[in-house]
Amino acid sequence: MQKLSESTEKLTEKYRSAFNQKKEEGEGATIHVDEIAKRVASFYDKIRGIIDWKGEHLLRRSAIERTLRRKTLPKVNILNEGKKGVNAESLVLELIRAGHLPNDTIKESKVEDVQEILDKYLYILNNLPDEKDSDYKVDTYQWLTSVASCEIEETLSPSKGEKFLIEYMFEQMKKRVEVEKGYFDELDTKTKETLLYIAIQRALFNLDEPIITYHLFKHSYPNWHNLSQDELKKIALQIYKIREKIDYYFNHKLETKFYHLSKKHSTPYLLLGDILKNNSKTPKEAIENPQELEKKIKAVYQKRVETMKSRLSRSAAYATISIFITNVAALYALEIPLATLMDYDYPIQAVFVTIFIPTILMAAFVLTISPPPEENLHKVILESMKIVYKKEKKDKLKIKKPRKRGFISNFIINLIWTLSLFASIAIIFYVLNLASFPPLSYLIFIIFLSLIAFAGTKIRDRAKELHMMTEKENFLNVLMDIFALPVIRLGKWFTNKWKRYNIISIFFSALIDLPFMSFIQFLEQWRSFLKEKREDIY
Repeated sequence: MQKLSESTEKLTEKYRSAFNQKKEEGEGATIHVDEIAKRVASFYDKIRGIIDWKGEHLLRRSAIERTLRRKTLPKVNILNEGKKGVNAESLVLELIRAGHLPNDTIKESKVEDVQEILDKYLYILNNLPDEKDSDYKVDTYQWLTSVASCEIEETLSPSKGEKFLIEYMFEQMKKRVEVEKGYFDELDTKTKETLLYIAIQRALFNLDEPIITYHLFKHSYPNWHNLSQDELKKIALQIYKIREKIDYYFNHKLETKFYHLSKKHSTPYLLLGDILKNNSKTPKEAIENPQELEKKIKAVYQKRVETMKSRLSRSAAYATISIFITNVAALYALEIPLATLMDYDYPIQAVFVTIFIPTILMAAFVLTISPPPEENLHKVILESMKIVYKKEKKDKLKIKKPRKRGFISNFIINLIWTLSLFASIAIIFYVLNLASFPPLSYLIFIIFLSLIAFAGTKIRDRAKELHMMTEKENFLNVLMDIFALPVIRLGKWFTNKWKRYNIISIFFSALIDLPFMSFIQFLEQWRSFLKEKREDIY
């Protein structure tokens, strides 16, 4: 029987402590909402989630963020003129009604914790320094609201297993990862470790910037959950510098290098997390024996392969339906009126291409995802043994500097890249011309096609969470890269803009969310009134 590594011993102890703590928490009064109101709100939120689609693992966080912005926007003045509070109870009730939190499970004491979080962020928002213009303040409002939603989600539904695995992988990887000499020699230890910390969170759980930002806050301020008034005031005054520093890490040139390295070695950690979660009562005993551990790895590996298909199908469906609805809305609200205004016809074949080609493209992205090769499991088992058990010397993982290109080579490569983008657009234009597209609709179609291409690429990347083998390239892959990569990059740019200017999402928030949620509250009050009258009969 091999000895567990020191970091693995710590990890098993964390899982055991979390299990015992959960048992000792005991019972308390929980929050209840009316089941009928809950079903109506839950159905609406599913539709709302499709309109403002995000990854499945971000649905609850996205709902908290939407609710938070709708409730705080009228109550906080970005120009420092208002200091009204936000009611935490109504926020929690709304989340339970929408099905993002279980009914009769969240303790009433959690409402006070959420209120403290809201008060903390509202204090910062209401005390922003005057050194920036109003646009930057609005951006900071959105940024802080996203971070606040992460803290609220963690408070209402903590995911300790994620935190344990991130810390475990970070502790091991920071000893192994090296940047090749001569490549970013000015990279200091703190920056290197921060980039690795960010990359590990992306690689393990596909966490986005707001969640990682929240974790960076906690890392920089160990007492983030219990700040004194002086500390809070100091943070509010420095919030712009804090944001700029965090943005520096996210935009660092080596950030993607750290991510791809972490992604390639994340599979053993994910599977180990599954095993410990299934054996949280006796985590150490579950992995002490190498033969038994190998059996468990095979079992959780196979389960992840099976569940991946359904998860990817749901992600693809949400992404496709979101783009489909947006396409239809853009077609009838923008493209057809513009074509009519410019005295152009909008033929039926153009309608078909606009609506169904992006949908078919997304389906193709998902249907062509292949499972990991058989030899992949063997490599996963070997790597798992290396990280779990004590070893004298760990293999080093190097971030290598790219090959140096001369001025002429660099010019030619960039020229080919630019020409491939124009060639891809020219091919699309040719197809649209065959479908008799009105000229003004060309740009709109390319925007949505690139959005679909980028969304599909993200889904395919997430599907490789179990892959440790290097994929073999062929001529078709190279050819696709030449013409598809520029369009995908264009889609990434549009996606970033879409997040900021999602007009349909803004429309729902302003004109539908508020009155609908008011109706749900009225429905619940009406049901409570009927219940009281029914009790009076007896």
